[in-house]
Amino acid sequence: MTDQVNPKDYPGKDVYAVIGNPIAHSKSPLIHEIFANQTNQAIHYGRIFSELNEFKKTTLEFFECGGKGLNVTIPFKLQAYELAQHKTLRAQSAKAANMLWVENGQWWCDNSDGEGLTRDLRRLLKERDASLSGISVLLLGAGGAAQGVIEPLIGAGVASISIANRTHEKAEALVQQFSELASKAKMTLKVMSLTALTDPQTHPASYDLIINATAAGLSDVSPISKDVLRAIVHPDTLAYDMVYGKETCFMQDAKALGILVVDGLGMLVEQAALAFETWRKLDLQKTPLDINGALAAVRASY
Repeated sequence: MTDQVNPKDYPGKDVYAVIGNPIAHSKSPLIHEIFANQTNQAIHYGRIFSELNEFKKTTLEFFECGGKGLNVTIPFKLQAYELAQHKTLRAQSAKAANMLWVENGQWWCDNSDGEGLTRDLRRLLKERDASLSGISVLLLGAGGAAQGVIEPLIGAGVASISIANRTHEKAEALVQQFSELASKAKMTLKVMSLTALTDPQTHPASYDLIINATAAGLSDVSPISKDVLRAIVHPDTLAYDMVYGKETCFMQDAKALGILVVDGLGMLVEQAALAFETWRKLDLQKTPLDINGALAAVRASY
């Protein structure tokens, strides 16, 4: 099978990989290769395809053969979280993991998705002389992707997060999960029904940031219509879709309305940087990663 990695095949190098199903599309090997070249690190980073019922077996084999770390993507983030003996606070908050590694014979996991998103948003907003502090956020979706970014957004100082999802109960569960954290931060966290978005009595005049955390973009539909989007944006609204590598319907609608729209590639690069920093224990004051260079190289690869 093409997408398999045996660490024993790379003597003299620390071996890492991304594991998922599907996995052939992943740009993670390219991103880590770029970071390794920037910092003169002797590593090999590949892709691993795992059958749905063989994640634990495949992961064990990788580490038993000398693998150093795994990035974990769909649909194995929950299994990765359950597999680890030690879970970072970020992983505990998200109840899912996108990183696995071994220290002193013990398995560790982390979730860098949320921090990857907020890093990317800070970079984008800084270019506009703006910040995350005090802004209003609409989060579309209430699945694992949304769950992993709520705490980092609260920590970044946003003023409010409204969660809109087709299933009201799932959105309500997320609000309950993070309500104490939101209360301590003195910010507003609430459920906003998709139908209420069109009602001027129930939604604010507009949102500063709208994040599409649904998988709708993968199936060429948008979680909200263009008319709804028009009703809840202002000229400086940022529309962010976590999907990368294609222009989704959500992104097309936002572009047609004349607002800034970006895909999730920056988030992917930033969460990869967090994994690279964690695993290689780099002094980033001496060897900072060139995020913009990595982003440009990955975009050029499409």
